[in-house]
Formats: sequence, structure tokens, C-alpha cells
Amino acid sequence: MRVAIHQPNYLPWLGYFRKIAEVDTFVFLDDVQFSKGSYTNRVKILSDVGARWLTVPVRAPLGVAICDVEIAKIGWLQSQLDILKGCYKGAPMFNEIHSEIAEEFVRNDQEKLASFNENLVIYISKKLGYGTNFIRSSQIETHSSSDDRLIEIMKQLTSSGTYLSGKGAQAYQDPQKFKAAGLGFELSRFKAETYRQFNSPGLFVQGLSIVDALFNLGWDDTAALIRRSGRADQ
Repeated sequence: MRVAIHQPNYLPWLGYFRKIAEVDTFVFLDDVQFSKGSYTNRVKILSDVGARWLTVPVRAPLGVAICDVEIAKIGWLQSQLDILKGCYKGAPMFNEIHSEIAEEFVRNDQEKLASFNENLVIYISKKLGYGTNFIRSSQIETHSSSDDRLIEIMKQLTSSGTYLSGKGAQAYQDPQKFKAAGLGFELSRFKAETYRQFNSPGLFVQGLSIVDALFNLGWDDTAALIRRSGRADQ
């Protein structure tokens, strides 16, 4: 059994979905402290003048957990859809993808940021063909922090499975702790292939929301792109 654990980000980038594709169970780390300016409530998309932030307005008192963060403005969904339309209306797959995302936004209308993000990630994952199981860390009782908490979550899911970590976590995660607990530890290596971005000819802009690939490529070609763009190394 392979497991990944990550905060429930808003319309995250391709590498996030690569991790989902590589594991049996994906845990939304939703009961840690919300960090202002993180990818939990914002992500970059591409406009005619370059990358820009797409941000969910939130009400987040200091120290609040992600699962308790509330979406702050009435009518924000339509505003997000209008921004996406302004940026991507000329994209090859705009009509199909924007229509589907609009339907999912409305169907998924939530007061809590984490629930909204989680439902979107699950929806996109299913559209990409993934059979991954999703759970929330707030549903799992733990008594530790940092690496020890991740190990505690893992041990409640599997006695000898493998934790799939993002490359960026190398600086602060200790693989030996996982191995000492009888767990495997792997790094998810992701290097996105370039694709034609209709509003940025000749210059590929990396690190954008998955919606950029979807508007330019559609579901099937985006899924194929993610398959080709990474591998897990022991």
C-alpha cells in the first residue's frame, strides 16, 4: 500500500495529481494550521500578460486549522469562473472544460474551504481516471506532530506500506524515521513536460494550476501528460 499526505490545495498543479496517481490512498492533511499566502486558497493561472493568482477569499483567524477556514464572500464562485473565462476563452478546450468546471463549482458550493478543495480534487482525479481512495486527517486520531504524526497516520492505514513524499519535503523529512517504523519511504519525482499554452506562444510557464493544462489539452491528453511527467524513486 502506498500513501501520500498533503494539504487540500485549491485547483493544484499537475505534480499534486501525479502523487495522487501513484498511491492507493491520499490523505488530505486538513487539520493543520492554515498558512496565509499558501496554495491552500490560491493558485497561479495564465493570462495574456503572464501568470496571475486565482484566490479564494477566506475568513481565517490566526491559528485556525485548514478544515475550519470559511469562504468569506457571497458570489465568489461566479467571480472565479469569470476570471478563468477572461484568461482562457481562446484556449482549444475552453468550452468543454469551463462548462464542466462551472457545473462542479455550483454542485460543490461549500462554506468551508477544505471541503470545497477536497471535493474538487476528488472530482478532477476521477475525471483523469484515478481510482485512489481519499480520506481526511481530521478523521484520524493522532497525538504527534511533524514526521511523527505522518508516521502515526500511516500506521493507522497500513502496518508496512510506503509513504510517498514530495521532492520539496527532502529538507525537513527524515526517511530513517519511516524505515524505523517499518514503513517504506519514496520521493515522487515530477518534471512536467511542456505543452502548447495558447496565450503564451514560445515561452512555457511552469507551476500553474491543472486547469491550464485542461483548457489547453482536455482531460485525456492532460492525463497522458501526467503519466509521462514523473516517476517515484526509492
